[in-house]
Amino acid sequence: MTQDAIRIEALVKTYKGSGGMGDKRALNGIDLQVPRGSVFGLLGPNGAGKSTLINILAGLVLKTSGKVTIWGFDQDANPRQSRASIGVMPQELNLDPFFTPRGALEVQAGLYGVPKSQRRSDEILELVGLSDKAEAYARTLSGGMRRRLLLGKALVHHPHVLVLDEPTAGVDIELRQMLWANVRRLNQQGMTIILTTHYLEEAEAMCDEIAIINHGALVARDSTANLLGRLDARSMVIVPDGPDATLPQAEGIEAHKREDGALVLNYFSRRTSAEQVLAAVRDAGITIRDVKTEEADLEDVFLSLTAAR
Repeated sequence: MTQDAIRIEALVKTYKGSGGMGDKRALNGIDLQVPRGSVFGLLGPNGAGKSTLINILAGLVLKTSGKVTIWGFDQDANPRQSRASIGVMPQELNLDPFFTPRGALEVQAGLYGVPKSQRRSDEILELVGLSDKAEAYARTLSGGMRRRLLLGKALVHHPHVLVLDEPTAGVDIELRQMLWANVRRLNQQGMTIILTTHYLEEAEAMCDEIAIINHGALVARDSTANLLGRLDARSMVIVPDGPDATLPQAEGIEAHKREDGALVLNYFSRRTSAEQVLAAVRDAGITIRDVKTEEADLEDVFLSLTAAR
């Protein structure tokens, strides 16, 4: 058995044009492996191809060419087994308003052929914090509760892989923290998680590895730590012991003053050392009251990798 939860090879999806429009290629030869047991981030701007990729994994969209293997099952040769191995929490709140949460989970389990003796609807309702709403109609649930129910529906058939498509978009902090806690718990139990998100701090906090897609192509795939390490930009923030400090001038250093009077000195650590920055500060006659350094965050990496493509 492969050690990859998901293996994607040369995946292409082309949508036929209409009304005189040419064909649109949404995915352009994607190669990607997602290790078992990982929390894997899938990032990209709007229109990058993330949703198309997820819908192909879920069996909702047919690929044009390429190969998709989920938990060792080829999607073409073993479609039922591959689909049973994955659960998807969609971004859209597509719930039947006349089902209760317990009823919705029971119907979903039935669609996947889960025997009644193996269903765990009440356990899932407790996991997602909806036990007290088990018999309430879905149309009476708040937006946050509906999103919890979508997570529950994705779990009814005991999938090995869980895909969360923008799970915390537009939700409050309490629900976001609950979802994060559930993701960590499920991952600790052995489930592989694929997370798409617009919140870069979420990917930075949750993901072991990250792939970045842009214009249907894979532009980066690495551990979160290594992606952050690709940019060696640093910022040294100096709080001077006086209001009229002169900006330091030195090669390899870009300096500006913030409204609060702090001096921000930007530099690249491969070319300029922190000691050289501090020497420039001393040469400018600045007495330092406080100092701290800041490294690039994931947003910097993301913008760097997608800006020129």
